[in-house]
Amino acid sequence: MTIIDLGLIGYARAETIQLETLDKVISGECGNTLFLLEHPKVITLGRQGGTENLHVNPAFLAAQGIELARTARGGNITCHFPGQLVAYPVWRVEKRPGGMRRFFHDMEAAVIATCAAFGVDTVRRPGHPGVWVDENRKICSMGIGVRRWVTYHGLALNVGRDVSLFDTITLCGIQGARPTSLSAEAGRDITIKEVKHVFAREFGKAFADSALAADQAARQ
Repeated sequence: MTIIDLGLIGYARAETIQLETLDKVISGECGNTLFLLEHPKVITLGRQGGTENLHVNPAFLAAQGIELARTARGGNITCHFPGQLVAYPVWRVEKRPGGMRRFFHDMEAAVIATCAAFGVDTVRRPGHPGVWVDENRKICSMGIGVRRWVTYHGLALNVGRDVSLFDTITLCGIQGARPTSLSAEAGRDITIKEVKHVFAREFGKAFADSALAADQAARQ
């Protein structure tokens, strides 16, 4: 696994980098790659729609300097902003035991372990990919695209206290869902730099443990 920190980067530029890497992973020119980054303020609409869950006029967003982008990932509507850790695994899942369900499970496991490292207990919510503090408070959203059994897009973990951009949408199109963040739940300010380090470690562990378990099962 190669980990690349893109820092603060525009949504379109990051997508271009993902697609270039996607082609290289598909062709075998490079291996699995994990991008870690932040985005300037942007609201993204997934393949399942999203405009019905946007509470403001696109002209208002433009006046505020907030981008509105249609994406190829799964899911509905979400948003990104500085203070949110975005992770994009460009990852080959062909022949991976458990398929896409296991891939999402392992991503969630990495986030759950990361949150635990900062003293925040989180859970899965059946039927809703991502990670939650409880049934209504969501701390991490997930949505991916897949081309020829290689993933792109990924997850967004709220770190900083300011999650006010979510006021402009119905979070992931889920009625009653409210955003929260690591800093809010931990009761102290946590930096993106801290979380990047821990998440990279926990992501590596989650996917290594999954691969080891699959190998052991194959040998039995």
